[in-house]
Amino acid sequence: MIVVTGGAGFIGSALVWRLNQRGINDILIVDHLGKSEKWRNLVGLRFLDYLDKSVFISMIESGELDSKISAVLHMGACSATTELDADYLMENNYRYTLRIGKWWEKNKKARFIYASSAATYGDGAQGYDDDASKLYTLKPLNMYGYSKHLFDCMAAQNGWLKNIAGLKFFNVFGPNEDHKGDMRSVINKAYPRVRDEGKISLFQSHRPDYKNGEQLRDFVYIKDVVEMTLYFLDHPEANGIFNIGTGKARSWNDIAMALFKAAGKKPSIEYVPMPQAIRDKYQYFTQANPDKLRRAGCLYECRSLEDSILDYVNNHLQTGTLLGNSKES
Repeated sequence: MIVVTGGAGFIGSALVWRLNQRGINDILIVDHLGKSEKWRNLVGLRFLDYLDKSVFISMIESGELDSKISAVLHMGACSATTELDADYLMENNYRYTLRIGKWWEKNKKARFIYASSAATYGDGAQGYDDDASKLYTLKPLNMYGYSKHLFDCMAAQNGWLKNIAGLKFFNVFGPNEDHKGDMRSVINKAYPRVRDEGKISLFQSHRPDYKNGEQLRDFVYIKDVVEMTLYFLDHPEANGIFNIGTGKARSWNDIAMALFKAAGKKPSIEYVPMPQAIRDKYQYFTQANPDKLRRAGCLYECRSLEDSILDYVNNHLQTGTLLGNSKES
């Protein structure tokens, strides 16, 4: 049985979708639904059972599931970069992952793959190299990034990275992100206005070395992310921390132009001031270094930004189709 934590969330539900496409239904979904709409991501997916995250962690720590679990894909976390409750992030992101790690240490027959984040790189002053020897030089800019970075460090300190895989996801976008509120991609948030008004708003740059809209990020499509993630399920010999991105930084203006083209609209971009609260914590450039991923044998080639946005718009945003109900299922 494969456990997918955060299985009703963005990346987690996409992984279940892709596993279903492979004919794998022996899946336990772990999440905390609360009052959110992310339950919608489960519609159309096939799995054995669902457990709340608190029930699951109690069951594995008591040994109830030891003989049943073949792999844990731990995608569950609070991914809000603006979350200010540090105690909550420490408990929900860091300590919960640590508890799964300690369970894995006693039951090493199970494959353990967990979600880290490109937010661990901070302002990028130390580069975007997933070499473990550089791990302790990184300085995240927000508490979310630190909660992820702390587990990376603990996994290294405990020697676990020789046998588990930690994946640093860059700017992921695509279907099944609707429930994320302000943490949705700009593509998701901006599409209705682009469609209806033919306009988009982007943040102004507050650095002289970047023009408005020319801030650069490594935008990676969810359908490519799941392929790279499942490589590590298929290849248990590939272990350590790995970047999951395209390796090609693109601008917010590129995003806007691709979105206008996909929606069949003439470009009209307005630049608005960046909120003061995030200016000092804003990443102006991210770009995954894919060398380590390639050396591990993952040679998967990501779609272009333009092709990804076209697929997202045509097959999902225009119709409101989630992955579990898409024609690809």
